[in-house]
Amino acid sequence: MKKSLLALAVLSAFAGAASAQTNVSIYGLVDVAVTRSDTNAAGVTGEPVWSLDGGNFTKNGSRIGFKGSEDLGGGLSAIFTLENGFTADDGRLGQGGRLFGRQAFVGLQGGFGAVKFGRQYTPMHIALDTIDPFGTGMAGNIAGLSGDNINSPMFNNNGVRTDNTINYSLTAAGLNAQIAYSLGEVAGDNSAGRQIGLGLGYANGPINVQFAYHDSNANPSATPPVANDVKTTLLGGTFNLGVAKLHAGFQTNKADVAATGVTAIKDRNWMLGASAPVGAGEVRATFVRSDDRLAANTDSDLYALGYVHNLSKRSNVYTAYGRVSNKTTPDANLFQVGVQHKF
Repeated sequence: MKKSLLALAVLSAFAGAASAQTNVSIYGLVDVAVTRSDTNAAGVTGEPVWSLDGGNFTKNGSRIGFKGSEDLGGGLSAIFTLENGFTADDGRLGQGGRLFGRQAFVGLQGGFGAVKFGRQYTPMHIALDTIDPFGTGMAGNIAGLSGDNINSPMFNNNGVRTDNTINYSLTAAGLNAQIAYSLGEVAGDNSAGRQIGLGLGYANGPINVQFAYHDSNANPSATPPVANDVKTTLLGGTFNLGVAKLHAGFQTNKADVAATGVTAIKDRNWMLGASAPVGAGEVRATFVRSDDRLAANTDSDLYALGYVHNLSKRSNVYTAYGRVSNKTTPDANLFQVGVQHKF
């Protein structure tokens, strides 16, 4: 008992010293949903699959994070964010078992904007998250369905996050601009694994317009190897009518095999959606068309409908259904009922 009290006193002393120097806050959310997934694929045993999944409302959802800032004077501040992802259904670490797999960066911000160094969201993902009625989560996720035996890609989010990233951003008069450069860190080849992201947004009244571009190079030495050079461009936005918000987006995506120059992926994606407040909740709907421009012609359509009911400012329950209709492969379905709490 004495040892426990001593340890608590030591931790309190460290916490007090840290808070005296830096404003630090702890935040997070816990998300769990009952999910039914079905690929309708011939020969797949055990379908449909019923499961308890941790992290559906917001893509890769459950998390605990630490963020803080220190005033350095002259309008300059030091900032940091460390964000851990986990699956609440089994308590495991997310993002491949990383301790701070969701975000891990430190930087400086002031009148010039902000410069951050570390693992961060791509400008492409931030733009998609802004225009997607489902916020890149739930069964209506603009990037496609994902679940047991389901992998139905739609819009390309370029991996959501990038490591070894230098990000500069500036916000002024409704405009938000950012550029991200991710080092491949391959000995003897500075271009291998290199990624560049650009983002430009404008928000004024009911209008929110987003543009994003992502360029990533192949990296044969990665685990697993990355064989393709990929270029992705997005233009989208939302318009708030008061009674409802309209959502729209258009993306082109092209991947070439670096070793041969052969085009492996070439598609165009459209999204039309809507979200509308209903009492204490919100109804969300979306339609996404993925148009394959290659001879294989693996076109897909995503239809999704969902509802979020706010129990308080921090807690909600939700349900969503998404169906991907594929031209050359079996259709896929995903249904969810979940609960989320923010802290």
